Order: sequence, then structure tokens, then C-alpha cells
Amino acid sequence: MLLGTAFLPDIASSAGFAYLHYLSFMVCFAALVLERKLLKVEPSRNEALFMVLTDIVYGLAALVLLGSGVIRVLYFGQGSGFYTHNPIFWWKVGVFLFVGALSLYPTITYILWAIPLRKGELPVVSAQLVRRLGWFINVEIAGFAVIPVLATLMSRGVGLVNS
Repeated sequence: MLLGTAFLPDIASSAGFAYLHYLSFMVCFAALVLERKLLKVEPSRNEALFMVLTDIVYGLAALVLLGSGVIRVLYFGQGSGFYTHNPIFWWKVGVFLFVGALSLYPTITYILWAIPLRKGELPVVSAQLVRRLGWFINVEIAGFAVIPVLATLMSRGVGLVNS
């Protein structure tokens, strides 16, 4: 009987969206760490292109993370009330949105790199820009590191008021 329940459509869908959610989180975190590692003064053309591509992967993974999270809250898990009535959930969402807002500066910077790259030129990447981008990315990484702590607390009902 247990083996038969493993293939029920609802369980498969729930597990699939959970997996997609976790995987996209890991891709976001890995892309941020890679961006931080690659960041340097006067990158080569290939290094600059790789930074731009890494940021695109990060952005796409963040969209999948957000979408799969919304689907999980609305259709799977413990019911939307469990999440939306929990202040820890809103802290988690807030941290995610804060990290997303912070990521706009590096993303816009990388988009602007595309202009000289298309002309066969290198973007101007000063030590000051590297320090500034590094600060943004470090804060993003720290924010992403906090999200699983909040998720762990939330999933255990921390923050819910017993009625």
C-alpha cells in the first residue's frame, strides 16, 4: 500500500514543486557565490561574459524559486493559512524581496557591461566598483543563508499563535 501511494498525482506534484523550490534555491545561492568568486578588477572578455551569464542564471533561478514558492503556498504544504498567518513566513518573504532588491544593482551593472562587450571592448571595472559589487553580493549571500533558518522555524510552526 505504501508503494502505491508514492505515485499518487497529488504527492508527485507536491514533491515535484518542493524539489523545484529547493533546487532553484541552491542554484540561486551557487550563482551568487560564483559571482562573488569571479568578481575582479579588469576582467577578461570571457570572465565578463561569464559574470553576465551567471547573473542571468541567478535571475531565472530566483523567478523559479518565487513561482514554485507561491504554488507551494497556494496548493501544497500545510495550506495557505499556515503560512500567511505566520510572521516568520513574512520575514522569509521579506528577506527574499530584500535580497532581490539588492540584486538589482549588480544586475544593472552587468547589463551595462553588455554595451562594451558587444563592441568587442571590455567593461571598465575599477577596484571601487569591485568593492561595491562585492558588498552587495556578500549581503545577498548572507540573506540567502538566513532564509533556510526561517523556513525551518516556520515549517515547525514557530510564530503561529495557538487559538
